[in-house]
Amino acid sequence: MTSAESVRTRPPMSRGESTVRRVLVVPEGKPTAGEDQAHRLFSVSIALSATRCLATYVILPVVTPLIGPSTGTGPEIGIPLSILALVFDVRALRRFWLADHRWRWRMTILYGLLMVLVTALLGWDIAHLTG
Repeated sequence: MTSAESVRTRPPMSRGESTVRRVLVVPEGKPTAGEDQAHRLFSVSIALSATRCLATYVILPVVTPLIGPSTGTGPEIGIPLSILALVFDVRALRRFWLADHRWRWRMTILYGLLMVLVTALLGWDIAHLTG
């Protein structure tokens, strides 16, 4: 077997894959990140999104009025948490693409939906803060 035969050939990239790689600034070629890094960042980004939702919808509206007059602090906490969650979502998604992970398209859909939700909540927090 020659070295050319032993190299795994990859089918040509679809237009969708090419677009996602360009948006996420993922170079073409062999994977540049490990799958374990992708899984670790996935866990962190989901935990951040969950923390944001818990803080916004459970802790702030339910718990804080019980301990004192701290109403109206939701957007001040929600906005930075949303931005941080979005940053980690993009980083984790990019890591899946850098690793050429077999679930990269599934994760793209999951993260896309999650980022739409967090962006909507961010807009809602900004509207409440400015309105």
